[in-house]
Amino acid sequence: MKIGFIGASTVAQTIAKHVLPLGHQVMLSNSRGPDSLADVVKELGAGATAGTPQQVAEQDIVVLAVRWSSVQPALFGVPDWKGRILVDATNRVASYTPLSLGDISGRTSSEIVADLAPGAKVVKAFNSVPMSWISDFSATKPRTVLFISGDAADAKQPVSNLVEEVGFSCIDLGSLAVGGRLQQLGGPLAGVRLTFGERFVL
Repeated sequence: MKIGFIGASTVAQTIAKHVLPLGHQVMLSNSRGPDSLADVVKELGAGATAGTPQQVAEQDIVVLAVRWSSVQPALFGVPDWKGRILVDATNRVASYTPLSLGDISGRTSSEIVADLAPGAKVVKAFNSVPMSWISDFSATKPRTVLFISGDAADAKQPVSNLVEEVGFSCIDLGSLAVGGRLQQLGGPLAGVRLTFGERFVL
């Protein structure tokens, strides 16, 4: 599978390090251009490349992994989202401080992302836990629970399969309106650490 990332910081690199050993290919992008990612791509190794957001949008799955303040310009940089699987890994954080939530009333953050990327099949994923919790890339890493939500079953399935393939446990919370509210920052399942073994452990 070819996985593209709009954004190339910790979230993108962490996910990339999980999928690359399984034979998937990744393409990272940022606002500064592919040349600025040469060192990152070299560190990630075989299977990793850098591209433009437009090139990233041509991959099988596109992961949005930018700061909330950059969501709109990042999405508007791709002229056509129709039919594409767009994984929203963002959190709605006010730009003036990393500890302040944006307005979480009304539509969920992922519904807003869907509005900004008309035609995309948006799946909320990889946002509910700090990347430090899933930065064990060994075969014996804990089966951390990761939540997903979305309105298109055919988009959620490959994302769920990918989560399970890399060694985590995926729980589908339903729609963006319902599940997205549970897992978005400020929701009751955000920042909850669950590992799957013989039983769930908080």
